[in-house]
Amino acid sequence: MEISVLPATPQRWPDVEAIFGAKGCSVARGCWCMHYRRSGSAPALSSVKYRSKTYRAALKALVDAGHPPGLVAYRGDVPVGWVSLAPRADFARLERSPIMKPVDDLPVWSIICFVVPAEHRGQGVARGLLQGAIAYARDHGATVIEAYPIDKTDPSKDDAMWFGAKSMYDHAGFKEVARRKPTRPVVRLNLDAPRHKPSDWR
Repeated sequence: MEISVLPATPQRWPDVEAIFGAKGCSVARGCWCMHYRRSGSAPALSSVKYRSKTYRAALKALVDAGHPPGLVAYRGDVPVGWVSLAPRADFARLERSPIMKPVDDLPVWSIICFVVPAEHRGQGVARGLLQGAIAYARDHGATVIEAYPIDKTDPSKDDAMWFGAKSMYDHAGFKEVARRKPTRPVVRLNLDAPRHKPSDWR
């Protein structure tokens, strides 16, 4: 069945929760894709459970504010995956990341991570999410989109591949622009003119 990709709106919040709560997504539940949106040191919270609860609330607040912090993939009515993306300026921690720090001053959008439950992996969900992310960023004014994938020849555990595989980005036309660690390139795609109005993404 074809994958559809839609923005995370308040009405779709239960689907976001279903993805993060699924089997194989325990690492994602630890930060709810909020880690790179925070600056400074990680909060000194009392427990992993409390930290997860705090980050979940922060992600929900972004969704409720009407600024989708990511996209949800569906097969039919079933939520099967999530991708976190936004203008790079929204991810404060990237500024001081030794691997993902800015290459230049271009106002790029960043794709940070993918969350796909174990039962839906190996079925093209991440590739569908990537295509949806490209289209969403382009239609919201982005001219360049950037990502920070994993580049390894040996197999990696699924829970180490939240950033996506470089081969997936290669297939989508991204080009490497920097590499500060042997297995962690920075890749970019120049985007063409918008094809839809932002209001078409609902």
